[in-house]
Amino acid sequence: MRIAVIGKGNIGGSLGTKWREAGHDVVYGARNAEGDGPGGAPVRSIADAIDGADVVVLAVPGKVAPDVINQHKAALAGKTVIDAVNRIGAPEFDSRALIAEAAPQAGYARAFNSLGWENFASPLPGANMFFAADPEARAVTEELIAAIGLTPAYVGDAAATPVVDGLLPLWFALVQQNGGNRRVALRLVSES
Repeated sequence: MRIAVIGKGNIGGSLGTKWREAGHDVVYGARNAEGDGPGGAPVRSIADAIDGADVVVLAVPGKVAPDVINQHKAALAGKTVIDAVNRIGAPEFDSRALIAEAAPQAGYARAFNSLGWENFASPLPGANMFFAADPEARAVTEELIAAIGLTPAYVGDAAATPVVDGLLPLWFALVQQNGGNRRVALRLVSES
């Protein structure tokens, strides 16, 4: 699978490194497009990274997400777009409405936003990644969650994005209650 990770910071870099180790073709998209990024994947312009990708993962700062989405809306059409952006201070944490308006033909998933990057770089055994996804984006998202070592926990289609977003304040509270230890994750336990 060819994955364009837009952003090569802690979140994007951790995810890209893990997916590359799992055998996926990863390319980073960034404003400063040169050399190799985390895990040795090439860094290209955002447009070049998206071109030819099967999956686009948005892992940029929340304040720049609207610009990135609007500038590349034509290229996002028909792709699976995984939204890992937390737009803190905006009316909605996620970019679902922005993506739906800019690229209505994209398959949307909300994942990788409710745990710190440390949990992607070195997942805790048995930890879940809760996610929401359009039907056409679900299987790919589950595969990519499993590839980094977390267990996918589907909470519903893209309309369930606010449920996933509700886990972020919970994670922040748990980190604070654990003395700032960001190696805190959630695990779904159910009786069969």
